[in-house]
Amino acid sequence: MTAPRAWLIWTIGIFAYLVAVSQRTSFGVVGLEATERFHAGASAISFFTVLQLLVYAGLQIPVGLLVDRFGSRIMIAGGAVLMGLGQFQLAFADTIPGGVAGRVLVGAGDAMTFISVIRLIPLWFAASRVPLVTQLTGMSGQLGQLFSVLPFAFVLHSFGWTSGFLMLAGMAGLAVVLVLVLLRDHPPGAPAPQAQQGLKATGASLARAWRQPGTRLGMWSHFTIQFSGTVFAMTWGYPFLISGQGLDAATVAGLMTLYVAAAMAVGPFIGQFVSRHPLRRSTMVLLIAGATAAAWAAVLLTPGRSPLWLLACLVVVLAIGGPGSMIGFDFARTFNPAHRIGTATGIVNVGGFIAALVAIFLIGLVLDVLLASGYSDGVLYGLEPFRIALSVQFLLLGFGAAMMLVCRRKVRRQMAAQGVVVPPLLRAMAQQRRANLAQRRQRDRAGKD
Repeated sequence: MTAPRAWLIWTIGIFAYLVAVSQRTSFGVVGLEATERFHAGASAISFFTVLQLLVYAGLQIPVGLLVDRFGSRIMIAGGAVLMGLGQFQLAFADTIPGGVAGRVLVGAGDAMTFISVIRLIPLWFAASRVPLVTQLTGMSGQLGQLFSVLPFAFVLHSFGWTSGFLMLAGMAGLAVVLVLVLLRDHPPGAPAPQAQQGLKATGASLARAWRQPGTRLGMWSHFTIQFSGTVFAMTWGYPFLISGQGLDAATVAGLMTLYVAAAMAVGPFIGQFVSRHPLRRSTMVLLIAGATAAAWAAVLLTPGRSPLWLLACLVVVLAIGGPGSMIGFDFARTFNPAHRIGTATGIVNVGGFIAALVAIFLIGLVLDVLLASGYSDGVLYGLEPFRIALSVQFLLLGFGAAMMLVCRRKVRRQMAAQGVVVPPLLRAMAQQRRANLAQRRQRDRAGKD
């Protein structure tokens, strides 16, 4: 299960996921061009991404059920087909309905990809490697965002709207071919996980996954720390940095590249932390949520435009939320049997994208209201309007953290009933310090002897 073929299968899945991320985030770098092309305001532009994410989130649970039934290969290939068709449609769209139709197809195809790739991991790799490989999956997929920031943005600005989106459609086509030719659902000779058959059994499987408090803890973990980076990367980060903070396109591209690099760099460390400290996963999520709130507060409360170093710190913190949110999928894996992993993963994945679409829509709505009221002085994407609009994220961060604490109490009661007691963090840290001190003293005595 750790043979070279497992890594080949994983690589093909990663390429498909990379393509999906590039399709998902491509609209994040065309906000200004889309405003001009479709003659639309902030609410209308946000609606493109909101509807895309609504489709994505709405399909997570059905896709989870389907991938448990039909396997990853069919679902990943079908998703790539839909994304290619969506980008082809968007390449020639010049009206809002035409553009929205393209983004709906992209959202539907994207929804079929990540869950299917995640499901491959426990089938092809040893259990001890699953947390790290899961983090590597999220980390590698972020290269898709880097593709949308650099090559796609270059083609878009150099050769025009149509050429840029046709290039994305071509990438999706390549993914279809590679998946159908090289990807397999499970190792040769290994039995495929048996999903429940029939509508009644499917409903029962979904209900069991939802009733499991560990699944809900994973969903609220994903909700709390995934959305802010998604909001930044997919829609409002680029206009905020260009129009609000007055940066040039090259500097913004550098910050977006930093976002991807930071996410890739921190992913393995979070994976190792989860492997070594499985009882402290939710604590890590809450720490990341606090850091996200602090970083946004520092930027939004700074008088005038923020210094570049502070914006870079914000970008790094938001980037950490991406691999941090992968902890939610580890909850789904450890609290559900193998035949229900796809369903539970779908439930978890709904969380962050529901939060993201709510935040994206509310930010666009607030920007339009401030413009209509005269507060913005006729500048839709001004810094002062952005200060107010982006503050809606604090509401979602607080709500998500509160729901996490509620679910964590239920999970720990369940674990206690099974004989697993999680000591308070300060007590655990004190015990760890005493254990480390005892080990050092023992080594010192051994050295003297």
